[in-house]
Amino acid sequence: MIEKFLAYLRVVKNASEHTLRNYSLDLHAFQAYLNGQEIGRVDKRKIREYLAHLHQEDLSKKTVLRRLSSLRSLFKYLSKEKLIAANPLEEIDSPKVDKCLPHPISYEQVERLFQQPDVGLYLGFRDRCMMELFYSSGLRVSELAALNKTDFNVAGKSVRLKGKGKKERVVPITDSAAKWLIDYLGHDERIEVDLQAVFLNQRGKRLTVRSVDRLFATYLKMSGLSGHITPHTIRHSIATHWLEKGMDLKTIQVLLGHSSLGTTTIYTQVSTRLKREVYEKTHPSALFQKPLE
Repeated sequence: MIEKFLAYLRVVKNASEHTLRNYSLDLHAFQAYLNGQEIGRVDKRKIREYLAHLHQEDLSKKTVLRRLSSLRSLFKYLSKEKLIAANPLEEIDSPKVDKCLPHPISYEQVERLFQQPDVGLYLGFRDRCMMELFYSSGLRVSELAALNKTDFNVAGKSVRLKGKGKKERVVPITDSAAKWLIDYLGHDERIEVDLQAVFLNQRGKRLTVRSVDRLFATYLKMSGLSGHITPHTIRHSIATHWLEKGMDLKTIQVLLGHSSLGTTTIYTQVSTRLKREVYEKTHPSALFQKPLE
């Protein structure tokens, strides 16, 4: 049943490899917990026992929620295909998750990060180009790694991205990012084994998502920003910076590739918090003001 569902996601829903991998891990973990019991015979009591088991394993609420979401999708599919008599998830509520606001970094910190690659070296030049493009349009690491030369519109200074669910969108890039990209693609030391990919390793093959993550981790450590900063933090940061500069939420949603405006709305809360922090740090009497009685 699990394999049928994964095949459905792959063929019908055109799910990404990342999505398929997460579903597979979640559902096979549940299968292991069942210890031989058929999935078609699972009832709501068994689901509650499983949730209690996950709680005892001290997993985060976010992980439990993802596991439960995977099960909901599985049993919804099985019920729709009439492979089970009843959906045991219909009376199961999802645990509430505390919403954590992203912690963006300042533009000065972004500049410090940009200064870490040695652009006198070919690989350092490549890495600075990645940073420029990443910050320019708030790309995901996966989108950066998947970028092909044909996705770059030189005249229009834009790139075509393949986002979640393989949805495509075209986003503008800054003049600076466009120049770095043009110079990188024409670099004298560039070796191309993969003739399509933009970002290549030293052997000329496409950089993987894991490799890009490792590179960012290295430079973050060099800049003194490691520990609480990740590439995704930088994506949050550019969205917050856009909002602070007056860009509307709908435009930010389109640029970031969010399927729901609700996902983008969180940046309004971040922006309000940042304004309060700046106000309290810079206003000469902010710390001493008291409400009127």
